[in-house]
Amino acid sequence: MENRNVIRFAFTVGGFTMLSRVLGMVRDVLTAGVFGTSLAMSSFVVAFRIPNLFRALFGEGALSSAFVPVFMDSRRNEGEDAAWRLARRVVTLVGAALLGIVALGIAGMSAALLFPGLGEKALAVLPLARIMLPYVFFICMAALAMAVLNSYRKFSVSAFTPALLNITWILSIWLIVPLVRGGASRQIQTLAWTVFAAGAVQLAYQIPSLLRVGWRPGVDMDWRDPRVKQVFLLMGPSALGLAVNQINVLVNSMIAMFGVGAWAPSALFYAERLIYLPQGILATALGTVLLPVLSDFASQKKHAEMREAIHHGLRTLLFVMTPASAGLFVLAGPVVQMLFEQGSFDPQSTVLTARALSFYAPGLMVFCLAKVFVPAFYALQDTRTPVKIGLCVVSLNLTLNVACALTLPEYWRHAGMAFSTVIAEGFNGLMLAFFLRRRLGPFGIRGILAGLGRAVGAAVLMGAVAFFAERELTTWLYVYLPHKAAQIIGVPTAIALGIAVYFGIARAFRFPELGFVLDALRAKKQKKTAEPMP
Repeated sequence: MENRNVIRFAFTVGGFTMLSRVLGMVRDVLTAGVFGTSLAMSSFVVAFRIPNLFRALFGEGALSSAFVPVFMDSRRNEGEDAAWRLARRVVTLVGAALLGIVALGIAGMSAALLFPGLGEKALAVLPLARIMLPYVFFICMAALAMAVLNSYRKFSVSAFTPALLNITWILSIWLIVPLVRGGASRQIQTLAWTVFAAGAVQLAYQIPSLLRVGWRPGVDMDWRDPRVKQVFLLMGPSALGLAVNQINVLVNSMIAMFGVGAWAPSALFYAERLIYLPQGILATALGTVLLPVLSDFASQKKHAEMREAIHHGLRTLLFVMTPASAGLFVLAGPVVQMLFEQGSFDPQSTVLTARALSFYAPGLMVFCLAKVFVPAFYALQDTRTPVKIGLCVVSLNLTLNVACALTLPEYWRHAGMAFSTVIAEGFNGLMLAFFLRRRLGPFGIRGILAGLGRAVGAAVLMGAVAFFAERELTTWLYVYLPHKAAQIIGVPTAIALGIAVYFGIARAFRFPELGFVLDALRAKKQKKTAEPMP
């Protein structure tokens, strides 16, 4: 029953996450039309990596992952009042640290801009990073609020919160950016201020829900609390790993910017956004749901239930991610052309982005592994093992990226960097699985591999159908319709046919994973039916 609830909660979160991803895709389409793969857009992408580094450390990454198990253990064993004291102290200390980081960062960037001899690219990146750095404070506080709400299984509010960034961004692109004069360099600064404002909106949105579950405003600087120390001690190794990982992401963006071309960070960014769309529908949602559920099992020493939840989650994820991977691989060019090619996003931008997407696409089958395994380690309050593995993975990824930037042909280097990420994440997933099995015992790897084999076989047939359907259908529609209209009809139709083939095969051959998904959907429907009217 609990496994079905985990998947049901994951679909609930996944629904809101899908909304956020769809809104994110709308925002990216609009942004591509205005900025394309220009220096202005690439500078924004690199600058945005800096606040994301601190968000991973102090918000939804290391701190949240360390905080949730301790908070839930405190609620279970010490009561609600003690848990809320812990939350207030953690929020106060983290907030003070973040304000200090923001002040020092702004001062440092302002001083750097005074140095003579800065190149055009550095002069484009630093002002944008300085504008967006205060976003760190708001989004990290919002991420901690999301962690608290998730621990109360109030997944809907926290799952909708990321969509507010996309809504704010879309409104800015529609209503404000077109009014700004001075070219792309001035318009991209407006977009940077939009990010800053969106952080405040995301935090404010969650406050009413926090009040309903018991939070009360207050400041408490007691860092001597043993529970507070426990959170930060758990956070330390994870923060180290995430710091190295996020610094690696930032360095990779800089390699793309300064070692490949001014267009490369933008092309990689648009490809990543397309990868994040299917990944966010279930993989990110399942990771969000698994952390509090596995933490609850871990606090009660229910390791058998943990193994079953991991097994169930992995088979469901791979069943969904495998066809998404195949579809994006075979339809990379048509999808990018349909969505982005307009305005400043020209045919060359389409080719460059599609290359990155096709090399990223196989990663959907491995990116999701960490979303299941890492919450299991955190639930066991083991943040060291993922860090040790992460350090090796980061080193591998960085080495491969540098090799690609130095050896591949100019307009294939960024694609090689994308595939380097896939290789590194695959290694990460395998190592996490190996060490988690040693910790918990077998979690049914044969069943998982058998399910993956079935999914791959069905996805190959699905990909062939989608590829030929798109080519033939759009070619026929070009005779009667403008190219963009033909793409808007042809590409989704081909995707729908591919999905029908995949699930038709799954149903015909009675894939167990299809039953997992259907059971979760039925449970969700039954819950809605049983809920009393307000």
